Amino acid sequence: MTVSVPADVLSRLKAVLGEGGWSQDPDRLAPKLVEWRDRWVGQTPFLALPKTTADVAAVVGICFESGVPITPQGGNTGLVGGQIPLGEILLSTERLNTIRDIDAFDDVIVAEAGVTLAAVHEAALAKGRRFPLDLASEGTATIGGVVSTNAGGTAVLRYGNTRELVLGLEAVLPNGEVWNGLKRLRKDNTGYDLKQILIGAEGTLGVVTAASLKLFPVLVSRATAIAAVDTPQAALDLLVRAKDTAGTGVEAFELMGRRGVEFVLKNIADQRDPLTEVHPWYVLVEIASGEPGAAEAALERLLSKGLDDGLVRDAVVAQTKAQARALWSIRENQSPGQKPEGATWKHDVSVPVSRVADFLDQATAAMEAFVPGCRVTAFGHMGDGNIHYDIIRPDGGDDAAHSAKRGEGSRIVHDIVASMGGSISAEHGLGSMKTEEARRYKSPVEVAALSAIRLSLDPKRIMNPRVLF
Repeated sequence: MTVSVPADVLSRLKAVLGEGGWSQDPDRLAPKLVEWRDRWVGQTPFLALPKTTADVAAVVGICFESGVPITPQGGNTGLVGGQIPLGEILLSTERLNTIRDIDAFDDVIVAEAGVTLAAVHEAALAKGRRFPLDLASEGTATIGGVVSTNAGGTAVLRYGNTRELVLGLEAVLPNGEVWNGLKRLRKDNTGYDLKQILIGAEGTLGVVTAASLKLFPVLVSRATAIAAVDTPQAALDLLVRAKDTAGTGVEAFELMGRRGVEFVLKNIADQRDPLTEVHPWYVLVEIASGEPGAAEAALERLLSKGLDDGLVRDAVVAQTKAQARALWSIRENQSPGQKPEGATWKHDVSVPVSRVADFLDQATAAMEAFVPGCRVTAFGHMGDGNIHYDIIRPDGGDDAAHSAKRGEGSRIVHDIVASMGGSISAEHGLGSMKTEEARRYKSPVEVAALSAIRLSLDPKRIMNPRVLF
C-alpha cells in the first residue's frame, strides 16, 4: 500500500512537532515497522513523535484536514498487525511517558499513553498499591496500547480486562479535538460512556493520550503452585474446587500442555521442569488474600484434597518469591518457546469456561486430521475461557507449506469456537489480521452499528483505516 502524503502536509507536521518530534530516518523507523513474530513488515513516510497531548491534537488535526491516514502505535507488542503501518503516517506515543498523578485515597493512577505497564506497576507499589493488569510484555507494552486493545492478561479471573480497570480517559478524536475525560469517579451514570467506546477500539476512534486507572491494595498473602492433571476436564474440575476453596482469592488459573512446557525447556535458557515426572497437562494456580497466611492455607487445602481424590497427580508449591517467578516463567515463555520451532498458526480464542475441554478435544482432532503430524500447543487463561491455541508445522516440515494452509486451518478452528458461542479474538483484538474474518461471525446488524459509530467520529476514515470494518 502506498499513501501519498503531500509535501506541504509533511512540512506542517515537522513544524508543529519541532526538533526531536519526528523522524524519517530508516534506522529509527525500522524497529517500529516489524511485528514481534515477523509476520508483518510495514512502511511509513513519516514517524510522528508527539511529546504532549497538544502535539497529538495538532498532528491528527492536520491529517484530518488533508485526509492523510494515521496508524497509532504504543509499545509494538500487538500480535494482530493493527499497529503496523502499510504506508500511513505512524504516530508513536513513546514520548508521552509521564505519570501525572497517583493517589492512594482515590486509588487511582493517571498515566500517559506511552508509560509502560511495568512503570505503572512500580509507581503503584511505591504508594503501597497494585495495578493488577499483568502481561508477559509489561516492560514494553504501554498504557495507550493496553487500553486501545482492551488487554487481558493473567489476572482477569479476579480483576477483569482493562475495560474494568479504567476510570477515565483523555483522547484526541479523529478531527483533532481533545476530549478530557480523565475522571476518577466510580459511579457516573450520565449517558453514553465514551471511554468504553474508545477502550478496545484499536485506535480507530482516536488516539488515547492518558488514562485514569484503578489501583488496589497489595495483598499480604500470596501462594503459587503448578499442579499436574491428566486432562483439561480435570483442570476444569480443579478450577471449580479452587473457587469453592478460595472464592475471589483465585487470581490466576493457567493451563499448559506438556508440549508447550517442553518447548520452553528446550528453547529458553535457565528453565527447569516443574515436576520430576512428565504429565500431559499442567495448571498454574495463584491465590492471594489480605489476611496473613490465608492464601497459603487455601492452596494447601485445594492441592491436598485434589491429590487425595486423584484429581491432581503431583504438584509443586513455591516457597519463595524467586520460586514463584520460576513457575511463572514457564507460563510466560510459552510463546517465545514456540518461536524456534517453525511456522505456526496462532489462535487467541475464548469459549465459555465450561466448554474449554470440549473445544480442545474437538479442535485438536480436527487439526491432526487436517495436518497429520502437526504439533498442537495449547495454553492460556483457563479461568476466563481464553485459550491460545497454536498449530506448529510438523517436525522437520516446510514452513512455507504450513503457512500456506493457515487460512483454511484457522477457519476450521474458528468455526468450532463459533459453534460453542465463543470469540475468535479473546484479548489481542482484530487488527488487520482478523478484521475481515470477523464479518463471518458477527451479524450484519452488529457490523452496521459498529460501522455507524466509526463513521460518526471518523467520517474520512483516517484513523487506522485497515482495522475494524
